[in-house]
Amino acid sequence: MSAATDTIAPDVPVTAAAGYWTGVLKRFSRDPVAITCALIVLLLILSAIFAPYLGLDDPYKSSMIKRLKPIGYPGFPLGTDEQGRDMLSRLIYGGRLTLFVGLVPVVLAFFIGSAFGLVAGYAGGRINALIMRTVDVFFAFPSVLLAIAISSALGAGIVNSLVSLTIVFIPPIARVAESATASVRALDYIDAARASGGGALTIIRVHIIGNVLGPIFVYATSLTSVCMILAAGLSFLGIGVRPPEPEWGLMLNTLRTAIYVNPWVAALPGLMIFITSLCLNLLSDGLRSAMNVKD
Repeated sequence: MSAATDTIAPDVPVTAAAGYWTGVLKRFSRDPVAITCALIVLLLILSAIFAPYLGLDDPYKSSMIKRLKPIGYPGFPLGTDEQGRDMLSRLIYGGRLTLFVGLVPVVLAFFIGSAFGLVAGYAGGRINALIMRTVDVFFAFPSVLLAIAISSALGAGIVNSLVSLTIVFIPPIARVAESATASVRALDYIDAARASGGGALTIIRVHIIGNVLGPIFVYATSLTSVCMILAAGLSFLGIGVRPPEPEWGLMLNTLRTAIYVNPWVAALPGLMIFITSLCLNLLSDGLRSAMNVKD
């Protein structure tokens, strides 16, 4: 009996973890809205990655003769912009920068903010007060104004946009991580691990991270659409991506003067931002439900 117990015991955590993620996949697969949104987002990402192999026109090639052609014009299914460039090509290539600037800051903020939140939530006391009061300073400013202020100070450009948006999203993720870590830290098995001689790093790595990453990850995915809209807004204001790069926010800026001449073409970048952000929000809601994460 003892030998059998020793053989089976090590497999229990693996089985439990596998059972949890199997349940997550089953619940997610039963959500048609989340599945549809996931497929749309995947299609956008794949089309952006493989844009050079889709046989599209050069997104930088302009022609004053063909400027502001309507949707359905021969050779230009979605018309042309104010410089005669193919809108279909620019929208697909624009997805590269828009999605990149929308995803990368959230990923960076996820790792940095989670690290700060884990340390603050586990250490408590003065360390918690120091980290969280610093985080609270950033909450004194609306995210939009904070992103504009930092980007304006750093200057226009993709790198500066990434830096400013990462700084904007570190505080909310750190707060969620701190709250989740503090809740887990108060449980009995953490006290037992500490009493058995486990160090702080070991306890965080083995016992805490696995229990708090779910809520943090789900919350971070909900910020992706916000980040994409903020990035597009920075480009629209001229402090994000610089012309002539195809980017949806920048395209809205350059096409705003054509709204009365060809409104349908001018609205296409905004429509892409709306569809993508909506799908990301619904996908985040589907993940939240599948992972049974409570607000």
